Amino acid sequence: MARRCVDSALISQTKKHQEKTVNISHFKDTAGCVLGEATAVAVPLGEPVAATRCSSEARTDGVETGIWECSPGRWRRQIVQQEFCHFISGHCTFTPDGGEPIEIRAGDAILFPQGTTGVWDIHETVRKSFVLIG
Repeated sequence: MARRCVDSALISQTKKHQEKTVNISHFKDTAGCVLGEATAVAVPLGEPVAATRCSSEARTDGVETGIWECSPGRWRRQIVQQEFCHFISGHCTFTPDGGEPIEIRAGDAILFPQGTTGVWDIHETVRKSFVLIG
């Protein structure tokens, strides 16, 4: 049976006589959960064309969270939002436009400021958890 990557819970909290609802996203088995259908990256830069799979949750607070996976290949980063990600598995290099290459391996975490552009080189299939803000 396929395992869902994320469960959400809407929780009502009362603090100093003010009630609010919070949305808690809980990602389970991030290394092994089943992701969606694979699709080609938007701007490939040669062969092989990398394919991505994702399980994500768009929230009502302008934040998107999820688990993302990409097969080997080279392509341009298209995300314009600020992004925090933690790499669960794999090996890749990100080269920001005008900057030096950043080698990324399983266990690493990285924060991309809003508007970061550059080139991804996926050497070994990577899987990451991510948070997009804004």
